[in-house]
Amino acid sequence: MNATLAVSLIGASAAKAQTATSPPQVATEPPFTLERALVLGGAGSPSLEAGAAGVQAATAGRAVASLRPNPEIVVETENVAGSGEYRGFRSAETTAGLALPIELGGKRSARVAVADAQIDRARIGAAIAVADLTLAITQSYNEAATAEHRLTVARDQARIAAEAFRVARVRVTAGAASPIEQQRADVLRINAEAAVERATRTAEVARANLARLIGQPVIGPLDTAWFDRIGGYGPVQLISAEGTLALAAAAADAQTASAQVRLARAQRIPDVTVSASARRLEATNDVAAVFGVSIPIPLFNNGNAAVAQAQAQQTQAEALRRLAILEAERSIATAQAELANAATTARTAGGPALTAATEAARIARIGYAGGKFGQLDLLEAERTLAQTRAEATDALAAYHDAEARLARLTAPATLSTELTPASARPATPGDIR
Repeated sequence: MNATLAVSLIGASAAKAQTATSPPQVATEPPFTLERALVLGGAGSPSLEAGAAGVQAATAGRAVASLRPNPEIVVETENVAGSGEYRGFRSAETTAGLALPIELGGKRSARVAVADAQIDRARIGAAIAVADLTLAITQSYNEAATAEHRLTVARDQARIAAEAFRVARVRVTAGAASPIEQQRADVLRINAEAAVERATRTAEVARANLARLIGQPVIGPLDTAWFDRIGGYGPVQLISAEGTLALAAAAADAQTASAQVRLARAQRIPDVTVSASARRLEATNDVAAVFGVSIPIPLFNNGNAAVAQAQAQQTQAEALRRLAILEAERSIATAQAELANAATTARTAGGPALTAATEAARIARIGYAGGKFGQLDLLEAERTLAQTRAEATDALAAYHDAEARLARLTAPATLSTELTPASARPATPGDIR
């Protein structure tokens, strides 16, 4: 009970607590908004750089896949270093020519198809990196905003706990209360001051973590209007997982696996190498043309094992695609329910319940100061207010976290390179209303 009294004594300043969610030393600075954090985070994020490099690599891979085999220069010398008339180079016959491999079976187009599928997958991967970074920054911002909200609450707690201690001391001095009430109030004051220290450290760490993530210092108070905002809520309609990044990635993997099967089948057909050369005859110093054709015999490796491997990988990719649909729909439904529950709790705890608890605590404080209520009555009222305010803060934090996770799960596969906060994304049919 001692720990909760300090938490709840800020109830009389509820309106102030809703607007002053940043340390006083930065109160004059403009709010550091989530949108600004996203812009700074997207400017030099290693994850976005890696995604862009992946697209560049896949694009270069397509250029490689579209290239034809290089021709070969063939030089041969015969009838040398033998015996008799073939001793030395007296009867040497030198052949110089050009050999050109010819791909058959559509290998080149199959390679290009695989490369195209890999480019699509790399682009989706880059978009996933954007969505993941948006989620990470939003969650970090939410943690920092929650920590600063609790810090402001803790400072009000300490101030009101000090006032409660003063009132208790006056009552004890006047002989209207037992000295134990003063001691109890002193313990609550000490606990409140310790809570300020803990909340300060938590807020500093949360700000530092956000600064590390975006690569820039966080200057000014965080956006309290964003933290206090709660969207509408009501009956939840399931959002379809179709068209989301999660399914787009699984579909791209399946497409790549299908292209690999086509390539494996094309590689079963042997390539042909044709050559044209000129041969110089040492004995007569004449020159003659030489033409050749080289065809490998698929005796030991006929390509069937490679085709079987590619087909198994295609089956696996297709199964993973269906699994991704189930997982995405389950995760979306869970996030929707959590978002709706958090919105309901935040509206209730931060609305009528908080108003009633605040008024009860105010009356209890006045009554206790006037000697009409006992300290136990005050403690019970303050405990109720503390619990209500804690639930409201926790619900707001949970709401923004669920909103960010739902936005990540339903992020459309538009291959966007911009970071967009969850609250700014277009309305999706089935959102909580």
